[in-house]
Amino acid sequence: MNDSGPSRDAAPAAPGRLWGVGLGPGDPELVTVKAARLVREADVVAYHSARHGRSIARGVAEPYLRGDQVEEPLIYPVTTETTDHPGGYRGAIDDFYAVCAERLAAHLDAGRDVVVLCEGDPLFYGSYMHLHKRLAHRYPTEVVPGVTSMSGAAAALGRPLVEGEEALTVLPGTLPPDVLAERLAATGSAAILKLGRTFPAVREALDRAGRLGEAWYVERASTDRQRIAPLAEVDPAEVPYFSIAVIPSRAGASLTRTTEPGDTVSPGTGAHAGAAGASAPEAAHGKAVRGEVIVVGLGPGGRSWLTPEAQDALATADDLVGYGPYLDRVPPNPRQRRHPTDNRAEAERAAHALEMARSGARVAVVSSGDPGVFAMASAVLEVACEPRFAGVRVRVVPGLTAAQAVAARAGAPLGHDYCVLSLSDRLKPWEVIAGRVTAAARADLVLAIYNPASRSRTWQVGAARDLLLEHRAPDTPVVVGRDVGGPGESLRVTTLAKLDPADVDMRCLLVVGSSTTRIAERDGRPVVFTPRRYPA
Repeated sequence: MNDSGPSRDAAPAAPGRLWGVGLGPGDPELVTVKAARLVREADVVAYHSARHGRSIARGVAEPYLRGDQVEEPLIYPVTTETTDHPGGYRGAIDDFYAVCAERLAAHLDAGRDVVVLCEGDPLFYGSYMHLHKRLAHRYPTEVVPGVTSMSGAAAALGRPLVEGEEALTVLPGTLPPDVLAERLAATGSAAILKLGRTFPAVREALDRAGRLGEAWYVERASTDRQRIAPLAEVDPAEVPYFSIAVIPSRAGASLTRTTEPGDTVSPGTGAHAGAAGASAPEAAHGKAVRGEVIVVGLGPGGRSWLTPEAQDALATADDLVGYGPYLDRVPPNPRQRRHPTDNRAEAERAAHALEMARSGARVAVVSSGDPGVFAMASAVLEVACEPRFAGVRVRVVPGLTAAQAVAARAGAPLGHDYCVLSLSDRLKPWEVIAGRVTAAARADLVLAIYNPASRSRTWQVGAARDLLLEHRAPDTPVVVGRDVGGPGESLRVTTLAKLDPADVDMRCLLVVGSSTTRIAERDGRPVVFTPRRYPA
């Protein structure tokens, strides 16, 4: 096995610097000059996100990213849902932050400067503080403040929060309604954060405190999705987490706003939601664990076809194992070790990954497309069932498979029953393949054919075509997709009779239609689809 990446035994470099960088409430133009500079100069950019993979903080910072930096997405394990973690919700979150801190510490130990992106201000109800507590005593650290959600909401309202001798009380919406009502009744101005699911209780507390008529609702302040309304008029079902309740200064109650409450306002170029400071988890996948193998589907093409779950598995891995060209599709991260192998060394690759996991490493085995479709999941599980690996956890993360990608580019040829076959006879005899092709043809199934040819295996495409022609009409539609999702993507629609084996290579996937599959012209190109209704 050839390893690449830093040696675990390398002498430590001078430590890098940790920066907790506040980005403001959502508008990229509200990012401070210092924050923008640090984001641009950082070696490593870390940011929290939910299971869906979209990070509000990264979206705000995107104009300032260089494009060649190491990114560390920190994907929350749970939000408020139940968890099987022995320590419950708090235990799962504590473990999550411990693992995140360990990941960032690996970069800091190697001398790389790390910027942690934070909506709003890093130390105002922000998730960054949990990393700060674990790392600031070990590394040079600096916090860069940002515009808070309260300031963004006050600016959107055009009303001061406090004036003269007034006092401002900041409250989390997660307080019990009776406690919240008591504190609201005893204060002047107030800002209530952490809304979303807590909104009904917050509204009840405002009403009980006699303050409901003074309260304003601001959603996604400073972004192009900003919404402002009297809080009493807001539908609880429409309240996201990134919103805030404000009781502004009574002294400024006569000020005139330039926009009417309830309007959607576009004050700047911000394209992402953000109620600053409110960077608590939204959702994510599983609890943080060590010593496991995750078989990860990369999909057939670029980053846009990589699922958030797969992105999380790749980001949190210590070691990456896989066929060299597939590993090359994963952006390099100097914190990780990479172990490229030959495409035919599947069993050896699986054993290597399992051995590392048994020693405590978190190992991602990468696979193009979906790892469970003619790929690495079966190979890893087969080796994992050996007694020596009985205690090693194996998890499979699905990916978009090539058949789905080619079908989507062509239209919807897999719209009815279909089967998936591989023409490779490296692991099964041709007689078995031929029998299955014939059976699928007799059953009038659409066929998605993987591995139709290779440099040393060229005759099977013609043989399979001839078998199909015994049961299919010559004008049966055939889609030839090559490198779909990659830089050399091409798609060609032909017929079974005209299918030329010389046009098919190892990077192709074939979709052979059934008797009901149709070709239609739309927007100047052929569209292939199989109707969902089968004739009686």
